[in-house]
Amino acid sequence: MNSFITDNFLLTNKTAQTLFHSVVSQLPVVDYHNHMNPQFLAENKQFGTIAELWVTGDPYKHRAMRINGIPELGITGNATDKEKYLNWVKTFPKTMGNPLFHWTCLELKHIFGIDELLSEQNAEAIWDHCNTTLQEEGFKAIDLLRKWNAEIVCTSDDLLDDLTPHKNATGLNLGLAVLPSLRSDSMIAFETPGFTGWLAKLSQSTGLEIKTLDQYKEALLLKLNSFDEAGCRLSDHSLDGGFVFDFSSGSNPDQLFGSCISGVQLSERELAILKTHILVFLGQEYGKRGWVMQLHIGAQRYTSSRLRKIAGPAGGYATIGQSCDIRSLCFFLDVLEQKGQLPRTILYTLNPTDNAAFATLTGSFSEDGLAGKVQFGPAWWYNDHYDGMRQQLIALSSYGLLNHFIGMTTDSRSILSFSRHEYFRRLLCNLIGEWVESGLLPGDFQLLNQLVADIAYNNSKNMILKR
Repeated sequence: MNSFITDNFLLTNKTAQTLFHSVVSQLPVVDYHNHMNPQFLAENKQFGTIAELWVTGDPYKHRAMRINGIPELGITGNATDKEKYLNWVKTFPKTMGNPLFHWTCLELKHIFGIDELLSEQNAEAIWDHCNTTLQEEGFKAIDLLRKWNAEIVCTSDDLLDDLTPHKNATGLNLGLAVLPSLRSDSMIAFETPGFTGWLAKLSQSTGLEIKTLDQYKEALLLKLNSFDEAGCRLSDHSLDGGFVFDFSSGSNPDQLFGSCISGVQLSERELAILKTHILVFLGQEYGKRGWVMQLHIGAQRYTSSRLRKIAGPAGGYATIGQSCDIRSLCFFLDVLEQKGQLPRTILYTLNPTDNAAFATLTGSFSEDGLAGKVQFGPAWWYNDHYDGMRQQLIALSSYGLLNHFIGMTTDSRSILSFSRHEYFRRLLCNLIGEWVESGLLPGDFQLLNQLVADIAYNNSKNMILKR
């Protein structure tokens, strides 16, 4: 059966079709948050199979395959690439209603020219076609991103990661800027078994002895400077469901840090106090450097101990956590603002019950002369489906200023996941078109063209380039 992905996919009205085809479809893509491997880009990797490119490293597909009853051996185990691909083929028809169904069709058509639905009947032919195509000139890693018109990508990198691949990838001069962004979770992972080892590596990397909190901060500053020199403009913190900032008076973060590195197990409250202290310190440093601070809030990552053991900490089995403690979050942002060092901030929520609260926060903290300082980030993770994206856009437009929104991001390990930008852009144009054709907005294309261009491209690019 032929695919249903036509030129006007998701564009159900004339205004939407005009906005997308005349304006948005021609704009470059800025992906300011993803989990791609920068080394793949530095070496401009040529993938051996469609499974290696598309299936083996995609937790979204892994999750769907588990729900479909596929044994773990055939998902993340030692099954062959082809077996894993065929397991995805078996699962794909069951994803109708899930964004994976749309994304899969978009990716096969846009990159490989396949205009038919993936099925067990055509699985062999599509396997052969994709694998042959991937060996052709013009289908290496950066080539694939350029087919989505990618211009800037910001990968998510630990403080101790080597940043040379980003420089090397950009230096290929293939029309793509590859920048690091700082994944800051390791810096406050005081309760994890691996923190002591990570701290030892930080000490070795900086050449500094780290036995006190001040020494720890000094080492962090050295690494922050290295990231800044490498072009980093964003940081990212994952604050999982239930996290609360704790500014308790009378606490001694220096003493708590000393106890932590001495092997003393801190209480939940002590951990919150120490983490809050470091987060405030880091927030100030981001502000000084003109960085953007991203806060991903609300994931419940500890679910199945079995899957965590098998698939690792990011294996696609997390769920939506409890709603955000808004009072605590406001206190944190207010402390930074009072110090005069609140950075530009993007707030993401995994729990959609927080949509209205996060949208209103965009007007709670501001700066003279700086538009959109605090952003309600795009629909994240389990929310980046058709309804979730619309709900985020509607909440933001209702409580804030949609015109300053920074648009979509892939938040993915997969190069082909850039289909999400096209998906979002089509959905955005359709929503604006609905408002126009129902009489909620004027049909002034000078205004409308600027609106969708700013959301789809201009705002995110300016966010990265302006300091």
